[in-house]
Amino acid sequence: MIKIDFKHRQSAHCESGVTSNLFSHHGIQISEAMAFGIGAALFFAYVPFIRLNNLPLTTYRSATGGILRRSTKLLGIGLKRQKFKDPFKAMQALDRVLEQGIPVGCQTGGYWLPYFPEAYRFHFNMHNLIVFGKNGDEYLVSDPIFSEPVVISYSDLLKARFAKGALAPKGKMYYLTEVPDSIDFTKAIKKSIKEVIRNMLKSPLPIIGVRGIRFLARQLIKWPVRLGEEKALLYIGQVVRMQEEIGTGGAGFRFIYSAFLQEIAELMEDSRYQEIADRLTETGDLWREFAAMGARNCKGRATPNDSYAAMAYILCQCAEMEENIYRELDALVN
Repeated sequence: MIKIDFKHRQSAHCESGVTSNLFSHHGIQISEAMAFGIGAALFFAYVPFIRLNNLPLTTYRSATGGILRRSTKLLGIGLKRQKFKDPFKAMQALDRVLEQGIPVGCQTGGYWLPYFPEAYRFHFNMHNLIVFGKNGDEYLVSDPIFSEPVVISYSDLLKARFAKGALAPKGKMYYLTEVPDSIDFTKAIKKSIKEVIRNMLKSPLPIIGVRGIRFLARQLIKWPVRLGEEKALLYIGQVVRMQEEIGTGGAGFRFIYSAFLQEIAELMEDSRYQEIADRLTETGDLWREFAAMGARNCKGRATPNDSYAAMAYILCQCAEMEENIYRELDALVN
């Protein structure tokens, strides 16, 4: 039996929770919000040519793996990442690292994790968790979106690590290899904020950042005519699902980043970050209002105030508020 002395902590989002928990295990005590912020995870893109469950992809955070990759790089922490073609070699590699007493992060397909409630088991291949032990044919798992550690069988974990479909995990696993004696958090924080600003304000692609939010608003208002009512509702449902159910989503990510800004307001003793955090929380509330309108449409409970034009208007408000926030952050860190 292998059981690493690992402290499980529940979090709002899988990758930022995994990052925070791995760091904490190695003696770097940071919150999920700080991991999310230093990982420069806040993002937006509407990518109609990439399909998830046969519907356009909307993403409210950076690509999977980016939080851990950027945060380890900025903080000077060693990170080993591996992918595999052979599922059995992938499981052997996992076992070897566990035998060294090192907890291992894995990217998985959520549909194949049997401890997920039935309602949440759909094909989503970007779910991160930590394996911290093995007992016979079962693995001990710290899944950060659950309140307690869980147990999963060898066959189920193998299946989840090699789930098929869009953004297949291909057995991806990762673990920390070295930790510096001292870390300059202030320098890392400012670099990470600049990365978010570049993505949200300065991307040349019209589907990314604040321009991407406005692009989605323009597309959304055309959907009933261009797609027909039934398909338009499927598109709306996908946007809302990506926002509210998959990986915390748009509003939730704004709340996490707001918590990050609150932490650095204390760390840097600068109340201006707190003021911006408060306004970003208001933006998150507005995203939630948009999601509620979309959900009422999908459930056949729409009111006259829930029209596609009204939803598009809220998206434009979100874009304007976020643009002002990122411009103020840009002035602060530069």
